[in-house]
Amino acid sequence: MAQFATLWRSPIVNPVNKKARSIPFLNPVTNVYGRVFFFSWFGFMIAFWSWYAFPPLLADVIAADIHMKPFQVANSNIIALTATLLVRLVAGPCCDRFGPRKTFAGCLLAGAIPTFLSGAVYNASGLYALRFFIGILGGSFVPCQVWTTGFFDKNVVGTANALTGGLGNLGGGITYFVMPAVYNSLHSHGMAKHTAWRVSFIVPGILIVFVALCLLLLCPDSPTGKWEERFAAAETNLRRHSVTITGEVVDVPGNITDAPTPVTESPAATSEDEEKKHGWADNEAHITDQEMVATVRGEVIQKPTIKEVLSVMASPQTLVTAAGYFCSFGAELAINSILGNYYAKNFPKLGLQQQGNWAAMFGLLNGVTRPLGGYVSDMVYRRTKSVWAKKAALHAYGVITGVFLIIIGVLDSKDQSTMFGLVAAMAVFLEGGNGANFGLVPHVHPYANGVVSGFTGAAGNFGGIIFAIIFRYNGKNYGKVFWIIGVMTIAINLAVSWIRPIPKGQIGGR
Repeated sequence: MAQFATLWRSPIVNPVNKKARSIPFLNPVTNVYGRVFFFSWFGFMIAFWSWYAFPPLLADVIAADIHMKPFQVANSNIIALTATLLVRLVAGPCCDRFGPRKTFAGCLLAGAIPTFLSGAVYNASGLYALRFFIGILGGSFVPCQVWTTGFFDKNVVGTANALTGGLGNLGGGITYFVMPAVYNSLHSHGMAKHTAWRVSFIVPGILIVFVALCLLLLCPDSPTGKWEERFAAAETNLRRHSVTITGEVVDVPGNITDAPTPVTESPAATSEDEEKKHGWADNEAHITDQEMVATVRGEVIQKPTIKEVLSVMASPQTLVTAAGYFCSFGAELAINSILGNYYAKNFPKLGLQQQGNWAAMFGLLNGVTRPLGGYVSDMVYRRTKSVWAKKAALHAYGVITGVFLIIIGVLDSKDQSTMFGLVAAMAVFLEGGNGANFGLVPHVHPYANGVVSGFTGAAGNFGGIIFAIIFRYNGKNYGKVFWIIGVMTIAINLAVSWIRPIPKGQIGGR
């Protein structure tokens, strides 16, 4: 019961970095951590919905209206993923420079403009251009994850990231229900097909603007306040902690360069045993106070230079998370785009609505499977106190995913129960791998979390593009592509499994 109560009560906060040690999932009104958590996943869900608002109507209604051919529909899906890849690469450094909250709101507002302009499309070229700019919304995943990472401590950050990402990904399934429903409602009330699908895009556009304004007006940049004041706030908390534990200020070398806010008085003494009893120092219990202070200093996000951005992106540890996300989220994006067609090929008696419903289930499972992956990542970390355990969980998810993809592709089952069961089982590990991946990301170069998150997220889109191209050039031979992706997933995970999870000598992230 006590654990269940953490879903609404104010969380215990790490006194050094001010990050929450639990997730107040059901308290978005009165608690700032609950509010940031809510707008992280809800903002990404609305963005994902609008990002994928075209596919549910594209193949039938829109393509017929603007006279598109099948290969042009496939091209438009690839273009949308390409834009998101570029935006994610840029959004990462922007998070470190301007803060994730402002970057998040910027992505939403920029993506709302082409969403409102969807009704102005009258040919394939116009759709290509529009979907490219709507792809900006897919980039909102990066600030979503960086923002969550900044508010939740290492014991729950994997679960928090997986929940915000998984609930956000529900937008990919929700859009298959909502967009046809909005379109059908407008059409049934007398609006022509030509007009109804154009007007339907106003709904996600309005929601995007509303959420962006809420982000700007109701939420803070970080647990310590304004983004530009994070250095001074961190220095103040570090000095306070040193006074509390030792009775004097401990001067620990670090790379915080902004002038700290002076400490005018010492807070009431709090014993080290009392803090550890509440669990905030569980993974730091084996190190000295000076080492812990140095660790926290190393986790304060820095303003990145171009040289530092390129260095972090080229790091073997960043390449590990990127490779994992290339396989997991990349495969998810590509499969999302063709799953309805795959079901139509193998089960022609299902009909359009049922095909879409079963295809939507794959995306909707993200609400459970991705958070489960993050929870497993956090659980093995808490039990072992080792980041290696998180990395092992990530690769285990990847290899098992590959096995299921190969089985689905080789069987190419014509039995509905077998096919739907295998796809659901595959989704548990494929989508769970996304959660496990972003359970590891906060440990890798924590001073540049935006860069690591952006590069990793972009790699997922790159995987989606590569896998979508493979699907495109194999026509309706979907089973063959499934086992090809499965083999690639296993090979890539094994190829990077030997790399240590965090760089040798890294300060923080352990």
